[in-house]
Parts: sequence; C-alpha cells; structure tokens
Amino acid sequence: MRLAMVAGEASGDLLAGLLLGGLKARWPTLQTQGIGGPRMAEHGFEAWWPHDKLAVRGYVEVLRHYREISALRNALAARLLQQPPAAFIGVDAPDFNLGLETRLKAAGIKTVHFVCPSIWAWRGGRAKKMAASCDHVLCLFPFEPALLQAHGVAATFVGHPLADAIPLQPPRAASRVALGLAEADAVVAVLPGSRRSEIQYIAPVFLQAVALLHRQRPALRFVLPLAPGLRQQVEPLVAAHAPGVPLQLLDGQSHAALAACDVTLIASGTATLEAALFKRPMVIGYRMHALSWQLMKRMRYQPWVGLPNILCRDFVVPELIQGDCQAGALAAATMRWLDDGAGAAAVARRFESLHHELRRDTARCATDAIAQVISA
Repeated sequence: MRLAMVAGEASGDLLAGLLLGGLKARWPTLQTQGIGGPRMAEHGFEAWWPHDKLAVRGYVEVLRHYREISALRNALAARLLQQPPAAFIGVDAPDFNLGLETRLKAAGIKTVHFVCPSIWAWRGGRAKKMAASCDHVLCLFPFEPALLQAHGVAATFVGHPLADAIPLQPPRAASRVALGLAEADAVVAVLPGSRRSEIQYIAPVFLQAVALLHRQRPALRFVLPLAPGLRQQVEPLVAAHAPGVPLQLLDGQSHAALAACDVTLIASGTATLEAALFKRPMVIGYRMHALSWQLMKRMRYQPWVGLPNILCRDFVVPELIQGDCQAGALAAATMRWLDDGAGAAAVARRFESLHHELRRDTARCATDAIAQVISA
C-alpha cells in the first residue's frame, strides 16, 4: 500500500503525524510520500519537499511566494500522476491541496481531505468546489459534515486528534519540573505562531506585551516554544523588544509550555485549540499584512476568530485582532486572567466539556473512512 500526503506547516505536520499512527496500525507495511515534516517522518514518511515550503498565510504573503508554490504543486502533481498512489490525503493547507486534489481526482486517483476548510467562518463558496476535489472529507468538528453534505460532498466527523493526544488532566506539575519552573511560579506561555510571517507581524507586539507584564509584575516567568527553524528569527526580536525579561526560549515543547502555564498569550490558529484542550485561559492575538486583513475580514461570517470561541459560540476568551492587537491591551488582558482565579476555573470547566465532545479516537475513525474510500 502506498499513499501520498501533503501537510502544510507545523499544525498540519502534527495532525498528519497523529493520523499516520492509525494508518500504520492498519497497514504495517504502508509507504507514505509527499510533503511533510518531522512528526510525519517519525512514522516513516518520505518527504520529497519539507512542509515549511507551504508555511505562508495571507494574500499578500502568498502572492510573494506564488511562483515557488505553484511550481512545487505542478512538480508534485506530475510525479503522482506518473506513479499513482492508492489514494492522496491532503492535510489542511486547502489553498494548496484542493487544487492538487482536483487534478488527481480527475485522473482517477482517490482523494481524501483531512480537515474541513473553515467554510463556516469565511469563504463558504469553497464548499461547492470541493465536490470536484474530494472523494471524502474527514471533519474535526461535529457540525461540519452536514454543511458539506448539503453541497454533495461525502464527509465523516472523526473527532480531533489533539483531543486524543492531550490528556484530560493536563500534567502541570511534571511539565513544570521538565521546564525548570517552580510550583509557586506564575507562568505565562507566549506562542506567537509557527510561520515566519506570523513571527514577523505578531512576535514583536507579543514581546512588547511581555516586557510590560515584566515591569508590572517582575516575578512572572515566561516560556516561548519555537517551531523548528525559527530561533534565529526570534532571538533578535527578544533582544529588541524584551531585553532583560526572564523569557525561556524552548525548542518545540509547546505542549509542555501549555501544560505548565497559568495563562497563554497566543496567536490565533490550531494552537488556541491546543490551549483549550490543556484547559488554559488565554488571550488570542493576531496581526497580518494590512491588505491581507482588509481582504479577509470582508469574507468573515462570524464575530469570532479563535477556535475556542467559535466552538463555544461565545467570547469565552478575549480576541485582539489586527488594530486591536496592541501591547498594552494584550498585557492588560493577560493580567486579568492572572488575577481572576474563579474566571480561569470556569473557562477550564467549559474547555473540559469541549474536550469530551472532540475525543473520538480520531486515528482509528479516520483510517476506517480512508479504507472505505480506497476499497470503493
């Protein structure tokens, strides 16, 4: 059995790595190839190109890299059409994967898309196009299959693999020991994103907020987990915006940071769902190129941007987006969580209910659905 896969950026690599565990349990001699990262490599995945080639967000940023990304997709399509796999699995990265899946499906290759594009939040027109791209969509959230099926797209709710991977009771004490933090420390986890463009636009203002928090409360400890390859980009920003702050840069270890912290200052994206599954209060911030923001905000359907708020359908945690994403506002919102133990406990209970809802043994459910697509 040989499957082709494409996962874009760190969050896609994480999801694909969890999925590969289920696939390899079903088919021990399975071969997988395409575009992926280190989590996929742990399961024997052969990366023809690294996943960070696709780690670009925002219209302006994509335009800057359009030629390179388009050439990569054409090269991958040619290789797969020449040696067709049993199926192609596109993991997230819809702007890259859906176009590739359309070409492969037209040539008779079975296509599965893992992670429904957020058609419920913006760009709902993509749902109609997905019928030509996907034989089946594996959905992370329970309300998504009905939306897709209304447009003739077969879909299955498989739960969220992070809900399986993250324990219901976060290992706070053990994570603090592993990171050299004392039980009594007040700890803020700082997660400015895993893409270079996110570091460019978000990390400076997050670090400025960290500097403000340090001045207001010098005993605070800060941990900042880094995606692979980003240390050289982040270190100069720390020196410029948060000099002298007790900020610990971690290579990876985002889950340890979230388990250990009291609150997290975090960029909108999959990491916010991870923080919710760790039952942590958070302040969600996000910035992008001004033109990208103007284009994206016109296509929004909901008042929320962060996944925890979207899933709870309420502003459970604060969101400070684009112009509102300022150091003073971020620091003040973070401080409010540190001073509101009852509020933090209430949001933890809400996130625990969400955790139970999303826990479905995703790797097995997804593998069962993929097996049906292959055998159809």
